[in-house]
Amino acid sequence: MSSLQHKLDRAVTIQAPLETVFRFFTDDARWAAWWGAGSTIDARLGGRVYIRHPGGVEVSGEVLDIRPPSRIVFSYGYVAGHPIAPGGSRVSIQLEPDGATTRLHLTHEFDDIQPRDEHVQGWRYQLSLFANLVANEAHARAADVVDAWFTAWSEPDALAREAVLARVVNDEVQFRDQFSDITGLPDLLQQLAAVQRFMPGIRMRRAGDVRHCQGTVLAEWVANTADGGERGRGTNVFVLSATGVIDSVTGFWDVPKRA
Repeated sequence: MSSLQHKLDRAVTIQAPLETVFRFFTDDARWAAWWGAGSTIDARLGGRVYIRHPGGVEVSGEVLDIRPPSRIVFSYGYVAGHPIAPGGSRVSIQLEPDGATTRLHLTHEFDDIQPRDEHVQGWRYQLSLFANLVANEAHARAADVVDAWFTAWSEPDALAREAVLARVVNDEVQFRDQFSDITGLPDLLQQLAAVQRFMPGIRMRRAGDVRHCQGTVLAEWVANTADGGERGRGTNVFVLSATGVIDSVTGFWDVPKRA
């Protein structure tokens, strides 16, 4: 491997804790979810690495170094022998905590510049897929978190509202919409108390499935008055922390259609 004079480097920030990210290098099901059905990894020194791309292209290798939960190194080559022979290149992945998120740094070393250049877009694509896949697992309960947010807005009891929000928002949560410019849980609780005072019986609920991408969640909502009439509807943009709670919410009200 001493002839590997050419390398590409790529780094991404993943919206998940370091331990969650590293699981995808030690578990066959998660590894296959990233690379393609049938891909496997034996996450021990000397263990086999096998990648089967959806198009049927096969890559094989061997684990050269593994230091949970921060580092894995493996050889990388194509079973067919082209453009890289088996064992002909080396992939190093280093993970570092970045606050509650994880910074992933990948280095792929080659003995020739042409396959290096051919893999630049490949790794750009694969690491983008990876970041989304890990974030989807880290935020598997995103819909529940969103529903708790709307439950708090609909809850008339102050202690119950506080208990709900304490489970799903950061203390410094931010909320912005055309009626709000709020930072911090205490300010948010006062705003919700005002909502219940001036619009008693208001009920908010999610309308349809949430849409999630790397810690950002879109959720449609409907607000109904106590007699069941529609008070408004719109879309909220939730930004979740890597630990799955809400960092910020931006609300957009739909503009009523004119007759």
